[in-house]
Amino acid sequence: MTTDADRKAARLAAGQWSVLDYDDLLACGLTPMAIRVRVERGILHRLYYGVYAWGHHNIPLEGRWLAAVKACGPYAVLSHYAAAALWDLVKWDWRPVDITAPTKHRHARIHAHRSVNVERTLHKGIPVTPKLRTMIDLARTEDDRIVKRALRQARFSAEDLALLPSRIVDLGADRTNSPLEDDALDFVVRHGLKRPPEVNAPYRLSRTTVYPDLRWPELRIVVEVDSRKWHDDPLAQRDDALRQAELEARGERVIRITHADMRNRPAQTIARLVRAGVPKAR
Repeated sequence: MTTDADRKAARLAAGQWSVLDYDDLLACGLTPMAIRVRVERGILHRLYYGVYAWGHHNIPLEGRWLAAVKACGPYAVLSHYAAAALWDLVKWDWRPVDITAPTKHRHARIHAHRSVNVERTLHKGIPVTPKLRTMIDLARTEDDRIVKRALRQARFSAEDLALLPSRIVDLGADRTNSPLEDDALDFVVRHGLKRPPEVNAPYRLSRTTVYPDLRWPELRIVVEVDSRKWHDDPLAQRDDALRQAELEARGERVIRITHADMRNRPAQTIARLVRAGVPKAR
């Protein structure tokens, strides 16, 4: 029999990624005995002590994150790598969920952090550290490559960047669209070529707008980075050839490089760019 309390719980769960904690259930009008009965009947599926999935256990990733937050108390937040994944700064890799709270917690599948001053906001209905705080935490626990990629994905304003430690900003806040483009930008900077090139800046062609990977507008030089997948995709090659022809018709010099060029032939690749007209930085 479905009661008013069940209907309230179902509505609440629908707005919380199917996740309810013990206090949620009590607030909906379910008694401790009623909660136990619904666990036994398979209506409530225990995720952590006092935290349940309503109706089914196949909840989305956001529900898993919210459940971990709820398991660590009312002042807990998603943080570090898990927060960066929620903010779409990194790809989730199914590690234990990072949670920061004012008190210590020990749970399976949770990597607990303790802080007496927990910064908190809501994103997608999940308590989480704000994006700036997330970047700072990420830099304390992850390697520079992950932090650099997250920083570029964050699309921070100049005002936001001014609030970050210089060590993080110095990793490079240029906006790229892929790790391969990250590598290309790092490559030209590391080898002392003139910078900064424009990164994915819009360039209007006759019928469309394109976004060259790297471009020095004053030199009219474009660098496009080809992936291994590109070599196996004739449609992508055809589209890029048409785009390159139109760019060259407008006076741009287009140079194509690959990850293998940067990794295995760095000196020759730099020499190609210098011969094309990209000067060394002074």
